[in-house]
Amino acid sequence: MSMSHLYGRREEEEEGVEVESFEITDWDLANEFNPDRRKFRQSKEQATYGIWAEKDSDEDERPSFGGKKSKDYTVPVSFVSGGLRKSAAEEKEREKEGSSDDSDDDTSAKLPPSRVTAPKKLQMGNFCGNQSKRFAGGIQSGQGIGNWEKHTKGIGQKLLQKMGYQPGKGLGKNAQGIINPIEAKIRKGKGAVGAYGNERTQQSLQDFPVVDSEEEEEKEFQKELGQWRKDPAGPAGKKKPKYSYRTADELKAKGKIVSRSTSATAGELAQVKVIDMTGREQKVYYSYSQMSHKHSVPDEAPPSLASQDQKVSGFALPELEHNLQLLIDLTEQNILQSARRLQHEKDVVVSLSHESKALQSRLESEQESIRRMEAVLALVERFPSEETAPGEGPTLQECAQIFETLQTDYYEEYKMMGLADLAVAVIHPLLKEKLSSWDPVKDSSYCLEDIGLWRAILESRDMHPSGPHSNMDPYHRLLWEVWIPVMRSCVSGWQPRMVGPMVDCMEMWVPLLPPWIVDHLLEQMILPRLQREVDSWNPLTDTVPIHSWIHPWLPLLQSRLEPLYPPIRSKLSNALQRWHPSDASARLILQPWKNVFTAGAWEAFMVKNIIPKLALCLEELVINPHQQQMEPFHWVMDWEGMLSLSSLVSLLEKNFFAKWLQVLCSWLSNSPNYEEITKWYLGWKSMFSDLLLAQALIKEKFNEALDIMNRAVSSGMGGYMQPGARENIAYLTQTERRKDFQYEALQERRDAESVAHRGISAGVPTNFKDLIQTKAEENNIVFMPLVGKRHEGKQLYTFGRIVIFIDRGVVFVQGEKTWVPTSLQSLIDMAK
Repeated sequence: MSMSHLYGRREEEEEGVEVESFEITDWDLANEFNPDRRKFRQSKEQATYGIWAEKDSDEDERPSFGGKKSKDYTVPVSFVSGGLRKSAAEEKEREKEGSSDDSDDDTSAKLPPSRVTAPKKLQMGNFCGNQSKRFAGGIQSGQGIGNWEKHTKGIGQKLLQKMGYQPGKGLGKNAQGIINPIEAKIRKGKGAVGAYGNERTQQSLQDFPVVDSEEEEEKEFQKELGQWRKDPAGPAGKKKPKYSYRTADELKAKGKIVSRSTSATAGELAQVKVIDMTGREQKVYYSYSQMSHKHSVPDEAPPSLASQDQKVSGFALPELEHNLQLLIDLTEQNILQSARRLQHEKDVVVSLSHESKALQSRLESEQESIRRMEAVLALVERFPSEETAPGEGPTLQECAQIFETLQTDYYEEYKMMGLADLAVAVIHPLLKEKLSSWDPVKDSSYCLEDIGLWRAILESRDMHPSGPHSNMDPYHRLLWEVWIPVMRSCVSGWQPRMVGPMVDCMEMWVPLLPPWIVDHLLEQMILPRLQREVDSWNPLTDTVPIHSWIHPWLPLLQSRLEPLYPPIRSKLSNALQRWHPSDASARLILQPWKNVFTAGAWEAFMVKNIIPKLALCLEELVINPHQQQMEPFHWVMDWEGMLSLSSLVSLLEKNFFAKWLQVLCSWLSNSPNYEEITKWYLGWKSMFSDLLLAQALIKEKFNEALDIMNRAVSSGMGGYMQPGARENIAYLTQTERRKDFQYEALQERRDAESVAHRGISAGVPTNFKDLIQTKAEENNIVFMPLVGKRHEGKQLYTFGRIVIFIDRGVVFVQGEKTWVPTSLQSLIDMAK
């Protein structure tokens, strides 16, 4: 429905009645779906009064967005006053009486006159002439009302029917409707509602004759409030007593203890008057106990002051009631106290039962501890004591078995009582007796298995001592007090040039020794003996080379041998003062030290002692193409691997190439044979290694020789020139240049491949197992793990035909009775 149907209206005079037209016009059809149509905006007055709103002269036209006309608020607001409509029953009686006379005059005579003249908008045409004909009290009764709902969904009619409205009847409780509108009464002042008394109008008192009295409302409220406590038989009737019963279980569940005190303070406190205003009405209590009981019995209301004044009893014994109530309270208190005492005793019983169980379990654990202590004591008593005769006590293997039993079966007692310290008193004497006749140089593996066994028993993984002290590990103390004295006496009588047995002994025992004992043995015993031997060494008279008895100690001593190198170089330098390059023994003596000395120290030694001798030898070299002596040149070139490339290139440039190029120029100026010159050139070049030929300075000198030969054949120097000599020299030059280019390309390719190989595989073993695997591949030895085979949790491997396992960077080889540590080189030798 368009806005024009809701708010726009047209006035049509049908028998002098102003009605609302809800027809759909041509304008509605033309503008219903027109988005550009001028919409109508509802004014505030139209929203308030609807069709009875004030209308201007231009409202007969279609609604638009035209200008608004200001509202004149000075015009008084008038209402239609039609009086009070009669009920439906009265109307029926009236219709029966006057059914014969239905004229408009009679009907209008029965209607009460209008009190206030309605405004023009509300008169709806000729109101006075047709009012009785169309309305009953200003409203037409049932004829034409609500006809407009046929154009809607009838929601208004449905809502009225839900609230009890019946079609054809008026509104109200008795369907009487309303004739006169509600009258307004002016309040005297600006106070709130009720501030100036009753504000009901005469009309309201006439239409609704109900007494509005606050006093009567209060009485009615009190009357209704007390109805639930009234005796239905009346005041004269006998009230039926009500009894409440509580069992002991209910009393215990409620947990109430009535604490009554006989002291004066409690008595005075019990008689305090308490006014309770927490409910809808005021209540008065005469003690705190009554107030605590106000929710205890819902069937009985707490006694109030008014009820006590009005209560009249024919048989009242307050003393007896008080005594009975006191007995009841005391009985309830005794019941509750007994229940609490019983619960306390039950809790005590539960606590004692738990404590009994705890004590019983503790007793059992103590008995088990006593039993284990007795077993430990029995095992400890098996160890030899001072009273035990020699040879009657247990052996080292039996003592080891006892210690293993203590560690496996009685570990807590072993740690708690420190039974490992028993080894000092038990094992030391037995081990000292066994090592008293041991010579480490002759038999280095003697007692190795026993020491390895005691290492597994006594060594603690948590302690890392760095020297001898009172809190040493039992195993370290065993080595320090028993094994070290034997080695000290052996090293004191050892000859350093007999290096093999001592090195083998050290390599075999190092895996079983703690680091600080190894350091002590090497630094305090072995190194001083080597220093004294180096001081007494003479390279000119000693037939045994010094590197033969110094270098075997490099894997063990490593950087500890640095103090020995300066005196060795000094003695070698003194020995080379009268040396000639023709003596090859010097190179044999110095060659083992090239990788031992540092690069700087070795270069300085060569520059000081070797290069001057070689330079003098090259200066004495005579270059004769017809009869050449090559021995001095060979003496120099033999030192190629000993000297650095830069030193050797500089030596050749200064002392060889200048002389060699001078001979070539003089030869070319005397009618030479170019074939012989070519052979001579190639022969000298073949004396140089590829590493030297790759050096830029050497390559430059040989290219210079080629340039000299090319200039000679191109200028015709020397007179007569052999046929084809120019072509031969050009071919030689081209060939040599091509070789140089190919060598450079090959070298670059090799460098790139080496870089790529280092990028793919680092080449450095990450752990000891990878090192063993690398050595096995280099020596074509099969190295693989044994599936499902372990020893003390360590994986077993086959290295060739040998079974080994790795523990903390040490290789152990299976012996006859036990596993023996060995070096990597010894392992490779055994596998081969």
